[in-house]
Amino acid sequence: MKVTIIGGGIIGLCSAYFLEKDGYEVTIIERGDITDGCSFGNMGFISPSHFIPLANPGVVSQGLKWMMSSTSPFYIKPRLNLHLMQWGYHFWKNCTHKKVQQNSKPLHEILQLSRRLIGTMRDDLNNVFEMQDKGCLMICKKQKTLDHEFEMADEAEKFGLNIERLNRDAVQALEPNVEVDVAGAVLFKDDCHFDPAKLMRGLYSYFQNKKTVQFQLHTTVTGFEKMNGKITSIITDKGKFDCDEVVLAPGSWMPELAKMMGIKLLLQPGKGYSYTYQHIEKNLQYPAILVDGRCAISPWGAQLRIGGTMELSGINNKILVNRMRGIFDSAKDFYPGLQIDFPPEEKIWSGLRPVTPDGLPYIGRHPSVNNVVFAGGHAMLGLTLASGTGKLVKEIVHRDATSVAIDAFKINRFG
Repeated sequence: MKVTIIGGGIIGLCSAYFLEKDGYEVTIIERGDITDGCSFGNMGFISPSHFIPLANPGVVSQGLKWMMSSTSPFYIKPRLNLHLMQWGYHFWKNCTHKKVQQNSKPLHEILQLSRRLIGTMRDDLNNVFEMQDKGCLMICKKQKTLDHEFEMADEAEKFGLNIERLNRDAVQALEPNVEVDVAGAVLFKDDCHFDPAKLMRGLYSYFQNKKTVQFQLHTTVTGFEKMNGKITSIITDKGKFDCDEVVLAPGSWMPELAKMMGIKLLLQPGKGYSYTYQHIEKNLQYPAILVDGRCAISPWGAQLRIGGTMELSGINNKILVNRMRGIFDSAKDFYPGLQIDFPPEEKIWSGLRPVTPDGLPYIGRHPSVNNVVFAGGHAMLGLTLASGTGKLVKEIVHRDATSVAIDAFKINRFG
């Protein structure tokens, strides 16, 4: 059977990886050239620790406060947009303790699946992406924040996660080369990190030696031909492609392509920013989420990446420099000994994360098209959940039982 994957990001490539392993012929249609995008500029975290969905109590009120600051980690561009308002309504409905308890379990299950599978991929690809299994710090500036993070650690232990609670001195001991100024941290030992660009390039190189995987790059999908509940052809600016099965994994462009199939999806592109320093003489040892600052920092050898923000301003590549200013200031605040300068504007990276209203991905088939598998909406967990999603996509295409339950990820859950 021939499977056509629309989207050459990490979700698309991991889907291709597992499909090819199972003997499928795969064609990947990608609007770019697989050299940029969210799969390249993110923080490179694999985070089983992130079992609390993005939609959770308190995030709405905190977000409204952040709206008043140009350097805050959250921003919604004010505009009259029906799709955005519908998304916002459902996001608000999911910000309850009951919904968080309901959604945490399926999120935890796919997180654990993905954590196991990324180890398998590391071995298969000879660790070309240089994965490090040292864990990730949830690091807190204020004691109040640390107390809350310790409470969250209690919940994480109920899910079986391996955790260490650290005071200020213990955090400093983990970072002997850089002065830190924090109250403490939680070390999630099951987390890992690597350079995401090396994983993307490693997968692309891996496929170059596989005759059953073809790439159709610089190609934009413009429509679909549909008959008897199936997509029979994909129409692009480079011609028409026949297909047996379709995997839809185009990131933030998923609603646009779903609409061409007659399907409405609630999803917003959440812009994130990052910058990578190339030669840090005295670098950090551990990746970290700066909890009070709502941003992240990730070291790879002499390289260091800082990144974060969630900017809902539609699909665009405009850089709001003050968003990076907030990230940079937080990094310097938490790590006053870190010798870095503010990035040049033209070097700041941005990418669009696909965000659903409840913080759970879309994975599965839609009732109106029985040969299309949707795989997207992973928000800030795209890299983390990519391997698990790829395995699930293969199982759904093959119409096997799935490794974890996927009812919570169904495509039409918002009507």
